[in-house]
Amino acid sequence: MADAGVNGTHRVLIAADKFKGSLTAVQVAERVTAGLRRVAPAVEVDALPVADGGDGTVDAAVAAGFERRAVRVAGPLGEEVTAAFALRGGTAVVEMAEASGLQRLPKGVFAPLTASTYGSGELLRAALDAGARTIVFGVGGSATTDGGAGMLAALGARFVDAEGEPVAPGGGGLSELALADLSGLDPRLADVELVLASDVDNPLTGPKGAPAVYGPQKGAAPDDVATLDAALGHFASVLEKAIGPQAAEYAAAPGAGAAGGIGYGALVLGARFRPGIEVMLDVLGFAPALDRATLVITGEGSLDEQTLHGKAPAGVAAAARAAGKEVVAVCGRLALPPQELGRAGIRRAYPLTEVEPDIAKCIADAGPILERVAENIARDFLV
Repeated sequence: MADAGVNGTHRVLIAADKFKGSLTAVQVAERVTAGLRRVAPAVEVDALPVADGGDGTVDAAVAAGFERRAVRVAGPLGEEVTAAFALRGGTAVVEMAEASGLQRLPKGVFAPLTASTYGSGELLRAALDAGARTIVFGVGGSATTDGGAGMLAALGARFVDAEGEPVAPGGGGLSELALADLSGLDPRLADVELVLASDVDNPLTGPKGAPAVYGPQKGAAPDDVATLDAALGHFASVLEKAIGPQAAEYAAAPGAGAAGGIGYGALVLGARFRPGIEVMLDVLGFAPALDRATLVITGEGSLDEQTLHGKAPAGVAAAARAAGKEVVAVCGRLALPPQELGRAGIRRAYPLTEVEPDIAKCIADAGPILERVAENIARDFLV
């Protein structure tokens, strides 16, 4: 059982990510709170929904007190969509998936060669217009593999072919690139701290690069992967003529391959790469909430090998362990043995499947089942 606070009352910090396809991070916190209070009515709860830079990052910032700002931008296929960023003081949280994410494509439609990050650049420009001096740029869940070329174009860069015409949108069009001109980039970018927040550290190209590792998730066939890898390599070499040898250094740097290579475009803009969950914990005010907690509950839809490599629960557990706090996790599905959980700083995991073995029901009725899981946590740790 977790030690109670000074007045004998437990204070629980719920810092969980979304259960993708079932519950948002905010809904996870609400359901866990409801379940805890049924068994331990006096428990004090701090809810701090978290995200690791991918989809759900803006929602997490808004839940922590940021203001949601909606703007009309280009979606990955060029159609206009309403996307949002979050703003508090001089800090903006921009999520590329809001403009250029897979969820912006029609159901069952992929566009691996032509999807563009132009709308993500428009989101960054909107954050500059709103007066942001620090921009946390969360990347993940993209529909795109264009190396951030679309984003850079939206911010004033020019990419033209041998005829002097703009190259076609998407990573495929970069194979025709003859000249990159970055002289027209928005001058405000020079005075802004841009933080690239991602849970992946892949380079731009090669066997661990954006096309090879993530292209198939976006509908890229093997031939498309080869085309995109060559096109992004060509993109970097043309940029080398425009900005010098650092263009090649950025391409090999950790995070360059994030979200279809938009990480590369961000590094070209001068961004500093940091693991997404670390950045978001700072931005969301995790440290003071952690100080008050006697028990931390984290989690996400699937606790598996990927969780251990920069996903939100691993970041929460590491920070909590460093502060000497006990951590348990909730999840839809558990694919980690107890010793792996222990090494990550998680005392115990509570999957929905422990309460309801039928996975289809767990997905369809995740909310009520999660409340029952939270009741079990309360019995084990709070009473």
